[in-house]
Amino acid sequence: MASNDYDIVPAHLAVQAMRDNGYKNAAYAIAELMDNAIQAGATSLELLCGEKEHLGGQRKRMRISEIAVLDSGSGMDHDTLRLALQFGNGTYLDEDKHTGIGRFGMGLPCSSISQCQRVDVWTWQDGVANALHSFLDLSDIKARQQTEVPEPVPKAIPGLWLEVGKSFGNSGTLVVWSKIDRCMWKTSKTIIDNSELLIGRIYRRFVEGKKVAIRMMSFDVDKPDQPLIDKLIQPNDPGYLMNQTSCPEPYDDIPMFDLFGSEANIVIGFRGQEHTVKIKVSVAKEEARQGHNPGSRPYGQHAKKNIGVSVVRADRELELDQSWVIQYDPVERWWGIEVDFPPSLDDLFGVTNNKQFARNFSELADIDLDSLTKGRTIVEVREELEDEEDPRAPLLELANRISKNLSVLRKAIRDQTQGSKRQERQRHAPPVAEAKATQATKKRQEEGHQGETDRDETKTPEERKRVIEEILEQSGIAKEVANTLAATTVDSGLKYIFAESSLETSAFFTVKLKGGSIEILLNTNHPAYGKLIEVLEQDVEGVEADELKQRLKNSLEGLKLLLMSWARYEDEQPEGKRRTQAQDTRADWGRVAREFLDGDD
Repeated sequence: MASNDYDIVPAHLAVQAMRDNGYKNAAYAIAELMDNAIQAGATSLELLCGEKEHLGGQRKRMRISEIAVLDSGSGMDHDTLRLALQFGNGTYLDEDKHTGIGRFGMGLPCSSISQCQRVDVWTWQDGVANALHSFLDLSDIKARQQTEVPEPVPKAIPGLWLEVGKSFGNSGTLVVWSKIDRCMWKTSKTIIDNSELLIGRIYRRFVEGKKVAIRMMSFDVDKPDQPLIDKLIQPNDPGYLMNQTSCPEPYDDIPMFDLFGSEANIVIGFRGQEHTVKIKVSVAKEEARQGHNPGSRPYGQHAKKNIGVSVVRADRELELDQSWVIQYDPVERWWGIEVDFPPSLDDLFGVTNNKQFARNFSELADIDLDSLTKGRTIVEVREELEDEEDPRAPLLELANRISKNLSVLRKAIRDQTQGSKRQERQRHAPPVAEAKATQATKKRQEEGHQGETDRDETKTPEERKRVIEEILEQSGIAKEVANTLAATTVDSGLKYIFAESSLETSAFFTVKLKGGSIEILLNTNHPAYGKLIEVLEQDVEGVEADELKQRLKNSLEGLKLLLMSWARYEDEQPEGKRRTQAQDTRADWGRVAREFLDGDD
């Protein structure tokens, strides 16, 4: 039956346009099918990938031929199957009644055609022998030969799927994609490799709670009795608080992170009702970050793939939102934040119909809270926004809570990182810059320039170590790190010590003159630390060239800003003695700096 030339939405054109519905990749499209299965009460799911030998160029290659998702859910009756293949329809459209992971009614057809030209569905409620079948075929739709979902009819499930599938029970559904033309991954191995981490993360609560078991299996269509891959998915927890996950040893059986504080509940008013949003924060255990370059270890690389704020809706992760992430900073892999909200807040969070994004939540990361509040409380600003009917108002407290948590987390991780790195460097080799500065100082001493610390150089090594260690500990340096720094400095005959600490001062660094040494304490709270020091001290092993270039660019920008801030400081001094003193200080420091740097080859 031909469609009307003046249909508001010509089906053959609309379905073609829907192929670009925004699925990030095949794994997200597969997840849509799994949503339907879990909503239907499935306790077991299977991703089955069949490939065939394909002649490409001069040699034969194995290429994906069909992809299937099999579930042990309740199955569908005649009418439900037909609705499930209809775009924009479904059984979970009533937002007032629905509280599960489905809702939008677009999952099965949209996800399927985003990857393939044809989707076949078998479903049964009273044994596999009683399966009903229907399908969509884009070539038929485009030719206007298929203008409605075909009437479901009894049809035997192909023997191939009966042979490779293990979840065929009294009820269930089998969705098969064929004529696959838009999947970026061309082999069953790449599909499973790329889907395993994502699907394990999306459904981690279901898998961890033993509510669902998810099997991934690949096979040669011509040899289905010889599986190429056959495994069960493990939970992938970006907060690393779960036991027995996909994280590599030693954190496959135990959590790699600790809970940071306690789980917080924020009550949000929306459409006349109150709804609870839960926030869970975690941070890496100190032992996970000890030693040289923990980020390069298998578990560190695993954490690198799980950076961001995990947005969870009805126990299912929507996305790992990276809007809050400092992309170039490896510190980001060592914290976790999970935001859990109910489906009743879908419109407020801006949940998309393919359940891949929470757009309004992502935009919270761009809110400049300091500019917005301007000395007022969050409550006062929220009330003002509510009066103006600003949609950001209910989420403002959530944004504030996340921003504060991230600030505290990053500071704690940096303090932990710098202490560990400093101790590791001191243990393996004397610091080069400190040695050069010591040589330059000796030259100045020979020329008659005397410093306050010079007279303490005559004290015994043990006394000097004790004084230096006390000063460092008083400045917030961990005892073990302070001990290592003091011992290395005195035993190596060094004059200078660099250390990092969280200082309650606006200064970029402070100077301590004790024990015959000069301690320079860098303030990790100062923006210059992140712009100059930290960005250059980050590990480079395994880092892409573009990222290294970005680090150098950020460091150069930080140096320029630091110098320009000094220039502005001089500019703000009143004409006369104070400005002259500032200029003289700059000139004197420049002369000493020249002597220190002249010996640097």
